[in-house]
Amino acid sequence: MSRVRAVPVVLTTVLGGLLFAPVFGLTALLVPVGAPALAVLVVALLGNRVPDWRPLLATVAGLLTIGATLLWPTTVAGLPTAATLHAVVDGVTRSWRQTLESTWPVRPETELIIFVPLLTVAAAVVALELLHRLRSPLPALLPGLALLLFAQAHVPLTTGPAVGVALGWAGLAGVLLARARAVALIPAAAGAVGAVVLAGVVVSPAGARFSFRADPPPPPVPAPLTSPLDELAGRLAQPGTPVFRFRADVVPDRWQLVVLDRFDGVEWTPGDRLRRLGARLPPVITGPVRERAATVAGAPGPWLPSQTWPAAVEGAAPYVAPGHGTLLLAGPVDYTLRWWEPQIDGAALLRSGVDDRAPGGLGPIGNAPPGLAELAARATGGQRSSFRAALRLEAWFRAEYRLATGDDLPTGHSWPQLAEFLRTTRRGTSEQVAAAYVVLARMAGIPARLAVGYRTPARPDADGAYTVRNGDALAWPEVAVPGAGWIPLDPTGQASAAGVRATGPAAAAQQARSARPGRPGAAPPAPAAAPVPAAARPRHRSPWWALVPGVLLAWPVVVPLLWAARAGLRRRRRGADGVLAAAGEARDRLLAYGLTVSPAMTLRDLACGIPEPATAALRRLGAVADRAAWSGDGVRRADLAEAWSSVRALRRGLAERGPRARLLAAVSLRGLSATRHRHRPDPPAGTAGVGQPRDRAPS
Repeated sequence: MSRVRAVPVVLTTVLGGLLFAPVFGLTALLVPVGAPALAVLVVALLGNRVPDWRPLLATVAGLLTIGATLLWPTTVAGLPTAATLHAVVDGVTRSWRQTLESTWPVRPETELIIFVPLLTVAAAVVALELLHRLRSPLPALLPGLALLLFAQAHVPLTTGPAVGVALGWAGLAGVLLARARAVALIPAAAGAVGAVVLAGVVVSPAGARFSFRADPPPPPVPAPLTSPLDELAGRLAQPGTPVFRFRADVVPDRWQLVVLDRFDGVEWTPGDRLRRLGARLPPVITGPVRERAATVAGAPGPWLPSQTWPAAVEGAAPYVAPGHGTLLLAGPVDYTLRWWEPQIDGAALLRSGVDDRAPGGLGPIGNAPPGLAELAARATGGQRSSFRAALRLEAWFRAEYRLATGDDLPTGHSWPQLAEFLRTTRRGTSEQVAAAYVVLARMAGIPARLAVGYRTPARPDADGAYTVRNGDALAWPEVAVPGAGWIPLDPTGQASAAGVRATGPAAAAQQARSARPGRPGAAPPAPAAAPVPAAARPRHRSPWWALVPGVLLAWPVVVPLLWAARAGLRRRRRGADGVLAAAGEARDRLLAYGLTVSPAMTLRDLACGIPEPATAALRRLGAVADRAAWSGDGVRRADLAEAWSSVRALRRGLAERGPRARLLAAVSLRGLSATRHRHRPDPPAGTAGVGQPRDRAPS
């Protein structure tokens, strides 16, 4: 096995393994992928003397290296144990599936990342065996290409990385195939990887692409779940019971446990699917954000105190609903939560509309009792859906309804309880107030959802931490605003305890509330902007120059295919036309190599300017073509076979001009786009060119 070819073969598999970097992070993959691949390469080269045992020895070397890098705690001085074998089996059967159940980038834990080095080892062993056992080196590229495709199906590359990977992979393929005699192998290999990354080059990153993550199976729920909304009244009945403690530099005014955006008239349920929380979640808000952090102690679970846009959790590995911020894990547990806090002011909110595309914001509300739609219109003053209308609805609840206190607290949040609360009693806990706000807001066209959690106590403990108790349990509505996400509102007037300064969206809502319409000195309402028709909205169009990388990548594979297609059509011709078509193919190949070819030159003339063995092949072809042109006996099948055999010999002779000349000829349009030329035969002896036969067009 040649070292010159074995190294690029293994590097193509390493490159395919490293393309899982968007899933795990590049630094987390360098050693787990590179070390086993290096072990496979070394053992395969040393095992050339025992070719029958070489694949087994290389596989064992790769697995032992995985054990020494990823699974070292399960080994004894580097030697595998039963725990090591169990971890490898899990990597084959469970690792990949658990990765699909997580947010990306995934936590670089052994039980999740192990399937990548296992695939790399398998691809490297198969590729090296194909290189050794087959005459052509091209099949040895297929395992690495398959691994690259598999990684692409997880996270398709964007434009910049796609071009870099394409050039790197094509370079490795070029080193491997540099000594191959088939001139089309190099452009074909480069074109294969070009096809893989073409979507990442010319398609917008926001476009739809295939991914294994499109609809993964839901992860198992760690414990039987009870909705915190159902527990709200019970917690308020025991207000002094501690729930958890937290410490933060910037204290939030409230903590959410769960977000509920589906309502069928009876039950409120969350609409987002749970995933394992990965290493970090990016901000999904288009506006400016700041990262905040807090340390939570003694959270009982399974619903963990969280914020709307979590970024990361340290000290625990919970499940997360990415669009809601809900964290789920059996407790008690201590952890550090980091989250993204949108930065917006009250004036911007007053100028804002609502985001009617927010998931779940305008979901169904079941069979609403009659008359409540008119109540929603009256509560919003008939205003169009906007954040001002949302504030007007909030003020209406504060003015028309009172918060229930004492021992006899109302419970329930289905339509019978909400209708009684809205029409008759006008008394309820934050459970009824928040649920009623959400359904009326949706009736008025305002996207809203229901959140349940706790408010921050008014005063910290002596050590500076805050102890949250059952009496701080709360439900509140949230309204979707473009660029800022979900803005928490406070129709009960008690979401922020006295002395606690609201931050982020809650602070912006408080600023907008203080300047809402109807207050002295408030700014006049801004006229609502007319909706823009869908047909008139600007559409994203990729610039024309985005096609250039795709054309450059497709060129090495499209042009050789055109050459092969035209040659195939010419081979289908029979008789004298078939022989003269072979002559035309020879002329075109000479043009592709940059040689001078003119209609006045015969094949024997052209043979004078090229080296052996191409000269002999061209002379044989000229002799067959002359017989086809001058003989009146017709062309035999042996003559047609001899003509095309001479063309193949000519191509082999021209290929000896070097790899660079072969590559340029394979992708050249000069011979491919040449004008139709006719074979000019040599006249028979003694005729001096008199009585030339009728020309035949070979192409």
